[in-house]
Amino acid sequence: MTGSELRALFLRFYQERGHTIIPSASLVPENDPSVLFTTAGMHPLVPFLLGEPHPGGTRLADVQKCIRTGDIEEVGDNRHLTFFEMLGNWSLGDYFKDDAIRWSWEFLTGKKWLNIKPAKLAVTVFAGDPDAPRDEESAAIWKSLGVPETRIAYLGKDDNWWPAGGKHPGPQGPDTEMFYWTGDAPAPETFDPKDERWVEIWNDVFMQFAKTPEGTLVPLAKKNVDTGLGLERTVAVLSGKKTVFETDLFLPLFAVLETLSGKNYGADEATTRAMRIVADHVKAAVMILGDDRGVTPSNVDQGYVLRRLIRRAVRFGRQLGIQGEFCVPLADEVVRMYQDAYPDVGRNRERVATELLKEEQKFRRTLEHGLKEFEKLFAKNGAITGEDAFVLYTTYGFPLELTEELARERGQGVDRESFQAEFKKHQDLSRAGSEQKFAGGLADHSEEVVRLHTATHLLHRALKNVLGDHVMQKGSNITRERLRFDFTNPEKVTAEQLAEVERQVNQAIADDLPMNYDEMTTEEAKAAGAIGYFDDKYAQLGGKIKVYRAGSPDKGYFSVEICGGPHVTHTGDLGGFKIQKEEAVAAGIRRIKAAVTGPKA
Repeated sequence: MTGSELRALFLRFYQERGHTIIPSASLVPENDPSVLFTTAGMHPLVPFLLGEPHPGGTRLADVQKCIRTGDIEEVGDNRHLTFFEMLGNWSLGDYFKDDAIRWSWEFLTGKKWLNIKPAKLAVTVFAGDPDAPRDEESAAIWKSLGVPETRIAYLGKDDNWWPAGGKHPGPQGPDTEMFYWTGDAPAPETFDPKDERWVEIWNDVFMQFAKTPEGTLVPLAKKNVDTGLGLERTVAVLSGKKTVFETDLFLPLFAVLETLSGKNYGADEATTRAMRIVADHVKAAVMILGDDRGVTPSNVDQGYVLRRLIRRAVRFGRQLGIQGEFCVPLADEVVRMYQDAYPDVGRNRERVATELLKEEQKFRRTLEHGLKEFEKLFAKNGAITGEDAFVLYTTYGFPLELTEELARERGQGVDRESFQAEFKKHQDLSRAGSEQKFAGGLADHSEEVVRLHTATHLLHRALKNVLGDHVMQKGSNITRERLRFDFTNPEKVTAEQLAEVERQVNQAIADDLPMNYDEMTTEEAKAAGAIGYFDDKYAQLGGKIKVYRAGSPDKGYFSVEICGGPHVTHTGDLGGFKIQKEEAVAAGIRRIKAAVTGPKA
């Protein structure tokens, strides 16, 4: 089965069961401080899981493009990916465990669908703990479908609870996961989830509790279902492949790399690993650059991750012996593979090629500087220490293998243990930062965040009023302390202009304007003067989008903007607005950091 076939089959299955097919959201989250990129299907649906009505109704299905960056250094092995796709179906207070599980089983085993033999499947459910009971309901449904007790494993919160461990306040609950047997011999009767031949392919999450700030679990009046079926893994197991790299999602990219390098994928371990890294990283870079909220390489946030991916791909392309620039021909193949599923990638083909070539050329010059620095260090000390190797790695993008190769040419080695010690410190810090970013998610819809979210609407309108209609939002990041708003503008905003922007926002706050929303068609939203992204994805929802307005029909509207929420009910709840800083983040992109003083007395 190909990736395209699985996407189409999944969406058809759920459409036949009353689900609205919604398009993939952007890889760059909208007003979500918890992650740099969309890392799971649930992220774009957070407001709706928290109670906001969705224009598509209470039953939804989608294929969401995702980026995960916590394990970039692991990419190249048999299972880690940076870009991946998640198939999902959603119930927003509609059906619950019985329908969700039965439909999962039908899609997996039904002859019209994936037609997997039940003997190749096993499941896990939540084992229960002092805070929440054992999920006997899910287990009973699986048994009624013919899954034997020996194929059901009961695991704790780290494995069968979302979010894992249940550490943060907010909606959460048990999940049940489905595993597929990949071993050569028949699957054992008794399921051992630690046996790596059992591969998880699907996860049904049942949000039935809310965790209070005090740590107590209380039942939710409105229960939701959130499922995720990994496209790459499922294509691999259904095709009888040991890894995702042996499927149509990667083989065309390896063919391009074989032509460019003169080497064959699978020829040896080093070549195989290098080709996987290059293919994965260029694919992820293309999807980020090709997104309608496209990021460009920089030294901060999403731009930093993008730059890191491109440069790591270039390094391993060099290891493959590729001479000259190669990212663009590989990117062309990525666009060909994904433009039907994600039309924005095709629309933005020119930007993808331009930015990739520019960054690849820049990094090749940086590598030359790194070689000079290597020579300086070696001339000074007569050797390269592990600490030196790590500096070359972090500052110039030198892989350890390249440093070792250069050292060997001079009859020296590199202390890998000290390099790994420095690397582990770096990795621990990175993961700590990643965990901190993810700690928001569903939990971080506090009053402070909601006020700042609303303030971005007023700021966006005021910037257009003062600077002109060319201003467009290019990103937003909100914590409980401040908002950060990126927007298009060709030059630095003057002090006088910033003062006027701040004055207009504060006037809108002082006027205590009501905040309301309506569901509109795209044509109605345009006629109402709404600002935001108008693209053809809304047609898939019957044209319905949510438009929030600050103001009233009789006195007029200050701000009219497409958004999913959440927001305050009146602008006066913001208290006051203060711009803290304005700066450049990329060519033609400016950034404002600002804060609100809190609700009025």
